[in-house]
Amino acid sequence: MIVRRKSGYDPRMRRLLLATVLTACAGCPDKNASEPTHQVSVEPSVTAAPSVTASSPPFAAQKITRDGHAMGTHLTFAAFTTPTVDAPAVNKAIDAAIAEIDRIEALMTTWQPTSDLSKVNEAAGKRAVVVSKESYDIVAEAVHASEISEGTFDITFESLHGLWKFDQDLDPHPPSEADVKAKLSLVNYKHIVLDSKATSIMLDAPGVRISLGGIAKGYAVDRAVAVLDQAKITSFYAQAGGDLFTRGRKPDGTEWQTGVHDPRGPEGSFFALLPTSEHAFSTAGDYERAYIANGKRYHHIIDPRTGFPATASRSVTIWAPTALLADELDDAVFILGPEKGLKLVESIDGVGAVIVDAKNTVWISERLKGKLIMRGTPTDGL
Repeated sequence: MIVRRKSGYDPRMRRLLLATVLTACAGCPDKNASEPTHQVSVEPSVTAAPSVTASSPPFAAQKITRDGHAMGTHLTFAAFTTPTVDAPAVNKAIDAAIAEIDRIEALMTTWQPTSDLSKVNEAAGKRAVVVSKESYDIVAEAVHASEISEGTFDITFESLHGLWKFDQDLDPHPPSEADVKAKLSLVNYKHIVLDSKATSIMLDAPGVRISLGGIAKGYAVDRAVAVLDQAKITSFYAQAGGDLFTRGRKPDGTEWQTGVHDPRGPEGSFFALLPTSEHAFSTAGDYERAYIANGKRYHHIIDPRTGFPATASRSVTIWAPTALLADELDDAVFILGPEKGLKLVESIDGVGAVIVDAKNTVWISERLKGKLIMRGTPTDGL
């Protein structure tokens, strides 16, 4: 699938793929343009209607923002206080949300030999490994994503580890076709054997490896959202790298909005805005981890059918009910290309997509027509 994180999660993984200008809108002041692309620009406080006691001051919602690091990427949270959830309570909830992301990383990373996935990879071709139900369920979901996407989402992409180097070990020299061909047979989700009763996973051939780098961050964001929901916070966003979810609306009643990155534009630029309240947002692009060699762009989104970078798209932004779903679909749609990709998107309830194809044409799914706010056309270029 996607050689996009070395052994688990890449520290630079799509950190800037989202231009999360969540309060931007057509005609908004240029102050939003100066915000870092991985953060959110919101008003520091919004005055709400006065309470029933005429003598008491009106409630002013306070914005709490926090940053962190987990799963090899940047975490960003923003939440508004409510009349019943004050600033200390919001901070406590965000601490708990970050701790939940850390827990999922420890469970599903391939960096640590004691994690569920490391044990499965170590036993490839030898035996089944009993894992936690949580890890089992995410691997099962990944297999389902492979089945509905013609195998373009495939967590056995990790079997190509070491051939493509887009991380700290960046090497702007593509591997030979012979080297790719020698390992390509190991990349196939059908090597994954699941036993739901035993919650065990087996890789049926030596050398097959799996990584949840293309799905676990989305799941972690959803778990963080659940923690914030439990704390009764009603207006917030949670983001891990390129995966984002927003809850509710801003205190002034307006929707959160997120910028769609311009794949050939300057860092932090975006060509469209998309309302994201009560939705997740995830982008796959060929621009963040890439290099040009011999007049050709090579990037981290590898087509598991060929072992080489996919060529049908420049970027794909998925709008979905959950961050897990958005995360697993963006790469699959990127590889499938606009026609097959949009067919997949339209077949799943509540999902939309914005695709910039290889020729720089913008494709918009039916569910996002009338929602997407165009601010220009994507920049062209190699």
